[in-house]
Amino acid sequence: MPITLVNPEKLPKVDIYRQVSVATGSKLVFVAGQVARDADGGKVGEGDLVAQVEQCYLNLGAALAEVGASLENVAKLTVYVVDWTPDKMAQFAEGVDRATAKLGVSSLPPLTGIGVAALAEPDILVEVEAIAVLD
Repeated sequence: MPITLVNPEKLPKVDIYRQVSVATGSKLVFVAGQVARDADGGKVGEGDLVAQVEQCYLNLGAALAEVGASLENVAKLTVYVVDWTPDKMAQFAEGVDRATAKLGVSSLPPLTGIGVAALAEPDILVEVEAIAVLD
């Protein structure tokens, strides 16, 4: 794989992702922010952060699969969460756990989480974008 994930010993260990990714591939894949919509554009998990996070990651997996990649090729994730507060971390982590179990992924790349006032539509609670690397 062109991505090696690392948790440096001198940095805090984060359970749901790794602090560093090293990319050695030559093709970059940029995936637009994925939201909680099914393949037909229908809303998924309205008002439910766990369900929306899960759907975002499943959509990300589908987008990557279309170009011959998977979450294992992702070098960096950026996550936007509406009205983020630290007490939402457990819900976020549960959604990630559900999706990664379905996608067969054991660890995730570096992630930057950003709290925002709103996203594109009022019912969207979370959006996930990715940068992946292929050989």
